[in-house]
Amino acid sequence: MKEAPEKGERETAFNRCGIDSVEIPRMERLLLDASREELLRIFSAQELDDAGEGQGRAARLAARFAAKEACLKLFPRETALENVTATDFSVVRGNYGAPRVRCSANAAIALGRNRIARIELSLTHDRSGATAIALAVPDAIQPSLAGRILYHLLPFRREIILGNLRRVFGGRIAESEIVRLAQAHYGHLWRMIVEFLTYPLMPAAKREEIARVENLEALRRALEQGKGALVLTGHFGNFEIATAGGISRFPEARGRFYFLRRPFKPRWLENYVAKRALRAGFGTLPKNGSLDWLMQRLEAGDLVVFPFDQHAGRRDGIRVEFFGHAAGTFRSLALIAQASGAPVVPASSWREPGGTHVLRFEEALPHITCDDFSEEIRRNTRAYNKALELLVLRHPEQWWWAHRRWK
Repeated sequence: MKEAPEKGERETAFNRCGIDSVEIPRMERLLLDASREELLRIFSAQELDDAGEGQGRAARLAARFAAKEACLKLFPRETALENVTATDFSVVRGNYGAPRVRCSANAAIALGRNRIARIELSLTHDRSGATAIALAVPDAIQPSLAGRILYHLLPFRREIILGNLRRVFGGRIAESEIVRLAQAHYGHLWRMIVEFLTYPLMPAAKREEIARVENLEALRRALEQGKGALVLTGHFGNFEIATAGGISRFPEARGRFYFLRRPFKPRWLENYVAKRALRAGFGTLPKNGSLDWLMQRLEAGDLVVFPFDQHAGRRDGIRVEFFGHAAGTFRSLALIAQASGAPVVPASSWREPGGTHVLRFEEALPHITCDDFSEEIRRNTRAYNKALELLVLRHPEQWWWAHRRWK
């Protein structure tokens, strides 16, 4: 018998199972009446192709539609708010032909906020109907001993961290899991401090060995446009180590990476960090008063890294949704992208369990154009926030939760 949850605890991913059935004659009627263009509003092109033609096509598509509906039942809140729809889930063939779920960006955000690692599928059908079962596999986290100790003994901004985590994950996962995420975050901060002190002492070969770059081709494709690149990122992982490793594998970009950021305090720390950055091959630009220099760098084909996860006041920002809540967000990235034509390339970094630091670039975001200039800026800024949400949820314990992102 399943034990009743403790007071305040909510259903975890282990308990989530979606089941749905579809009558095959109903799908046969749809296939007779609908064109391929109409079917593409329900199924992906790959799903239609995998279903084949002739006998059995209706049953295979019925099973896929049942799988979409079963996946939706795992996310009652997001489904009710229309944050996800059936088209955000598609069925593809995995290893040995087994069905697996492919998620859109909207679905990936839903999985991340509910701390679901993946969805397992089981499909079956007989002559009259098709049935699908979707099982959510939890993405549980185990904080390190250092993280658990620091969480209790050094409560630096602990209430801010917990408040931010509850804003993103609250009502979707158990409070105990939110605490574990906070403890894992403290463990990440401890490792960053250790790495900050020991990284300069490592031999050059060792520094290259502990860093890896993924999807560098996406950045190269963006640079081929000849307008430089704006790298959209946040305070992820240990960006110093990951970026230094990335430059070593992308030598033509050495001296062409510039970080747009506020200077550190005290002054001696800013000078120390700036010198380390220059030795690693990237420079810094102040957030205030550097627009002309920034535009010159883009015209020269350089890369400007734009941390996008800090609160922006009324003068510099606009209120745009971030994880379902309005947040003061810098409008400058959209303005610069619109004025320069430079592509915006999302990027993030994280530390793997073995200690390897990964820097990953995503495909450049398409610029949204509107007749109304203010609406164009707002829509693009929201698109940047959405891209950032996906990056945060990839390794949530390694994002800087101590920010007052929502004010």
